[in-house]
Amino acid sequence: MQKPDRKSISPAFRLLFGNQLSGIVLALLLIILVASLFSPYFLTPYNISITIRSLAFVGLVSLGQALLLILGDLDLSVGSIAGLCGVIGGKLMVDFHVDPFLSFALALVCGAGCGFLNGLIINALNLNALVVTIGMAGVYGGINLVITTGKAIIGIPQAIRFLGTGDLFGLPFPFVVLVLMLILVYALTMFTPFGRYMYAIGNSRDAAKMLGIRVARIRVICFMLACLLASLAGMLMVARLGSSQPSIGETWVLTSIAAPVIGGIATTGGIGNPAGAIVGAAIIGVIENIIVLFGVSPYWQTVVSGAIVVIAVSLDAVSRWLVRRKKL
Repeated sequence: MQKPDRKSISPAFRLLFGNQLSGIVLALLLIILVASLFSPYFLTPYNISITIRSLAFVGLVSLGQALLLILGDLDLSVGSIAGLCGVIGGKLMVDFHVDPFLSFALALVCGAGCGFLNGLIINALNLNALVVTIGMAGVYGGINLVITTGKAIIGIPQAIRFLGTGDLFGLPFPFVVLVLMLILVYALTMFTPFGRYMYAIGNSRDAAKMLGIRVARIRVICFMLACLLASLAGMLMVARLGSSQPSIGETWVLTSIAAPVIGGIATTGGIGNPAGAIVGAAIIGVIENIIVLFGVSPYWQTVVSGAIVVIAVSLDAVSRWLVRRKKL
């Protein structure tokens, strides 16, 4: 019996089993299969549309967080920035009658500015990113409440509502935006010198400095990109709700951490790719959707999200320990 041509099967084998995303993609498909068997409503067009529309918002924030995790950093203020930028954009549209699309753009600039401030403080003073961004989350959240006094800004112009509620090519518009951002971020990290520098910094910041890589500049840019994506998610949510809710982004921080880690991005930096963050976010989104379909109390979603974070970080630590042990 003639053996199969190794050259002909190797590419397919590597695609299915050699890719670092293959395991979590298969896990996602398995979860979808099980859910569809137990609930006849899971694979309905309406439920799929709701699920991927919701995925878009947390996916954008997770994508930005993935950039920082590759660097070995973290930003816990992204949720507060999403809410603040949503409020600023809504305030410009409703109270100052600025063109809706210009207001949208200015809100994104504000998000990037918040990221620049975070990165500048962390690098200039050589502070821990976790500690700084916890504090800045309080600052941005406080400014949000000062602007709104805790009340929603209503009356968002209809001209911009389609960005959150409309469809494009049969897909929810926010999901199309997520796909476009994923392509851009993936290309940046995988096919440019900037991306290679990011992985070098994540593996060893001191070694990267010795190689002449401008570590501080790249870290600041990545904080800006992460917060820009968070502000984009916030503004898309404003367009979806038709109002600027001060609470926008409050539940996104945990997911933005868990999703990249589930997707194979190491918390210590230098490992993984941004696409894994979206797959991880999809797994969390599907699980939360299953909770709703099965009639479980929505309050359990917070419990599940927290548990997923702990499990994901624990598995990441165990996998890194096994790798180190194998090398010894």
